[in-house]
Amino acid sequence: MATVTPPDETRQNPRRWWALGALVASMLVLGFDTTILNVALPTMAEQLGATTSAQQWMADSYVVVFASLMLPAGLLGDRFGRRRMLVTGLVIFLAGSVAGALADDVNRVVAARTVMGVGAALVMPLALSVLPSLFGPGERTRAVGVVSAASALGLPLGPIVGGWLLNHFWWGSVFLINVPMVAIGVAACVFLLPETSDPASPKVDMPSTVLTATGLGALIYAIIEAPDRGWGDPLVLVLFALAVVLVGALVLRERRAERPMLDMGLLTHRGFLLNTLAATLVMFVLSGLMFVLPPYLQAVLGNDAFGTGLRMLPMMGGLVVAARAAQPLVARFGARAVVAAGLVVLAFAALLGSRTTVHDGYGFTALWLSTAGLGFGFSVVPSMDGALGALPADRAGSGSGLLMTQRQVGGALGIALLGSLLADAFRDRLDTTGLPAPLGHTAGESVIAAHLVAAKTGSARLAASANASYVHGMGLVLLVCGIAALVTALLAAALLPDTPTVRRTEGDDTPAVAAAAVDAGE
Repeated sequence: MATVTPPDETRQNPRRWWALGALVASMLVLGFDTTILNVALPTMAEQLGATTSAQQWMADSYVVVFASLMLPAGLLGDRFGRRRMLVTGLVIFLAGSVAGALADDVNRVVAARTVMGVGAALVMPLALSVLPSLFGPGERTRAVGVVSAASALGLPLGPIVGGWLLNHFWWGSVFLINVPMVAIGVAACVFLLPETSDPASPKVDMPSTVLTATGLGALIYAIIEAPDRGWGDPLVLVLFALAVVLVGALVLRERRAERPMLDMGLLTHRGFLLNTLAATLVMFVLSGLMFVLPPYLQAVLGNDAFGTGLRMLPMMGGLVVAARAAQPLVARFGARAVVAAGLVVLAFAALLGSRTTVHDGYGFTALWLSTAGLGFGFSVVPSMDGALGALPADRAGSGSGLLMTQRQVGGALGIALLGSLLADAFRDRLDTTGLPAPLGHTAGESVIAAHLVAAKTGSARLAASANASYVHGMGLVLLVCGIAALVTALLAAALLPDTPTVRRTEGDDTPAVAAAAVDAGE
């Protein structure tokens, strides 16, 4: 078998690995904040009186803005300097975090999360778009793995630190903890990261940005509100129709633009398109799972916030282990086999989790959580690397912005669709017989609310019904996740471009996937 020798990289930036540390610090902030809020949601729901739909908005207001603004954020970095815009994003994220810590009602939390989404939209694509300018093909796979692992490392830290904070301070502390994290990220970027730009990139198209934000916002709003209003409610139907019109107008505008912000040409690269779809599905499942899991661990199994964070570690541990192990497996078996296998493992974990009953202890949950983490890691790292490798060098910012936009859209849809499925199933199954109508309505808003009503009325039957109803809804969510992952695995095995199997040369410490891993789509 032929041996692929990595290209000479001695002419690259000698500070590139130190600069990678700046990107790691930035990604840690985003990974940390993602899961710290999930653990806080049950506590915030109790103290702020937040319904399931309000909790979805606290999560999705961040994700919708995040997804809507990543494309223009990538272009801003290309034109005006990626380091400059990356630091700007971290500062905006800091401002939103301070506002969230000072908020005293649900609407202000949603507003603060929206501001944080603006900052995150600048940080995520620009952190990735810097990689091609720092690393050649032979090192880029390793760099992508490090950045992905950094983002993943923030995930297990979030629940643990967040749980400890919630046990000792008020819920706003989960926002305030971002302040030192952002300060480290800003300092690392300023002192270690070189400035790169592409002044010839397209200008930011404000009408397209508005169409993206309003189209996604209308879609997410309709999905979140449908369980309360009904799927046939006139407002819900109008919002769905509006979303279709706005997204359709966006596609038509971008197709006719001479230099589009949303470059449809990138979607003609088979490697970019299919790898991005695989990564988007993983984000869909992960976001939905992270939304439904903390209330189960906290309300049904009876753990406090810190205990909930600790019990989410098996999934995070599996993700980190798989993210590190994915590279040598890609080198040996090819990206298509690893991505497809990772999706199969993810499907198996979700289907296994769907068999959870209200009487199962944490041991069964830890089993399928750790398996799910392995599936996430083995599918997302090779798919992300393959998508980034298919991008032209001069479209690094906008292309990585498109990749992350699709991933975040998948995350927003995961929270909205799967959260709405859970809310519908919970409300339909909950037995509120004998309760006054107002209390019955309140109990149906969330499992947290049901337990509060049960404690107020002294109804052990309502508490048991709430637990059984929530586990039933979670099982349906996991069943949908498993089926979606299995279908995507079959499509990946049949259609995903593969990378040639390569070996290390004698004395070479560069990952064997080398240049072939980043040219998968060409």
